[in-house]
Amino acid sequence: MSDGRWIASLCLARAGFALVFVAYSASLGLLKQDWGLSSAQAGLIQSAFHLGYLVSLFAVGFLADRYGAKRTFLASCIAASVSAMAFSLFADGFVSALLLHGLAGLCSGGSYTPGLTLVAEHFPAARRGRAMGYYLAAASLGYAASLWLSSLLIVASGWRAALVACALGPVAASLLAAWVLRGTRNVVHPAGYANPLRALIDVWRNKPAMLAVWAYVFHSWELLGMWAWMPTYLGVVLAHGRETSAGTASLGIAFAALSYLISTAGSIGGGMLSDRWGRTAVILIMSLASLVCSFTFGWLIAAPAWIVVAVAIAYNLTAIGDSSVYSTAMTELVPGHCLGAAFALRSVLGFGVGAVSPWAFGMVLDLGQGAYGARADAAWGWAWTALGVGAMLGPIATLRLRASRGSAQMAGGKR
Repeated sequence: MSDGRWIASLCLARAGFALVFVAYSASLGLLKQDWGLSSAQAGLIQSAFHLGYLVSLFAVGFLADRYGAKRTFLASCIAASVSAMAFSLFADGFVSALLLHGLAGLCSGGSYTPGLTLVAEHFPAARRGRAMGYYLAAASLGYAASLWLSSLLIVASGWRAALVACALGPVAASLLAAWVLRGTRNVVHPAGYANPLRALIDVWRNKPAMLAVWAYVFHSWELLGMWAWMPTYLGVVLAHGRETSAGTASLGIAFAALSYLISTAGSIGGGMLSDRWGRTAVILIMSLASLVCSFTFGWLIAAPAWIVVAVAIAYNLTAIGDSSVYSTAMTELVPGHCLGAAFALRSVLGFGVGAVSPWAFGMVLDLGQGAYGARADAAWGWAWTALGVGAMLGPIATLRLRASRGSAQMAGGKR
């Protein structure tokens, strides 16, 4: 199989897995009403998914080092398919949704870090940034497809049908992944290199790698909070002060899907530009631009809808534009025998902080609405601002990485 067909097929599988990542967010506005949830409870359910996801990423990182990325990737496909379907069929309130969505997150990490390792093993450094960009862009494509599908089904058949349809994504992705990886070698490192504690210590002592990890952590706070709340926020903007209905929720989801679809260009473009300009240069450009969006997005709630949608597109484009670059940088700063451990550590810290983000956003929103009333325009402004405040340390860590001697290992010396 050619490199082009290989990466295209793997990306399509990644898109299928991604259908479940934002399925709950797509229906969040209606689920709040039907299940009687507060904003904090609604955000906590999304946070449970991220918390389970980070535990999964930590585990599969070490499993990929010990048993091979291919084997780990394929084994996790089955667990992701079963858990996603269980959430879509049986969640019926705060407690059940909290547990089942957390379980779905716990079973979903195998499509991410082992997939990144497979891409790193398959492509040389000169083409790796672009390939990583394609793989990360595939997830954004899956998010867009999930939101588009949900926007149609919520109106036609209700939110339950939308959740079930999205849960079929991992099933199809599992079949495709088994086919595309049939000729790919399962790389297993020598037993001495697979010691988790030794690998973690090596990564922790690697200063450039840890600076990249910390930059990713603050990036995750902003990105995961934005993904959780953007569809609901756009629905509120389009409702013009009225209670969110299935129709306005569907329209908000559709516009969020558009922003995700366009953001695929950010992942691909960011990866390609990082091969040409250097990793830290692209990270700084994208992270500073997304910070501007975080500090302005929520205060535009009373602006014309086309302005809010335009900013949403720019926000998604820039917030995701450096995601593939962080992953590419890790493959260049960390030796191959502990790359899985590096991704595991990064995931625990990044998704640990990112898991709190939707919940914290919801708490700020609840506090603001209690103080200012039901619509609470100012509450949305402060909630989005909270994402920007948490992300401000990311560019600082990136500047320190750029100044470090070890950063010369990235992008052929382009840093």
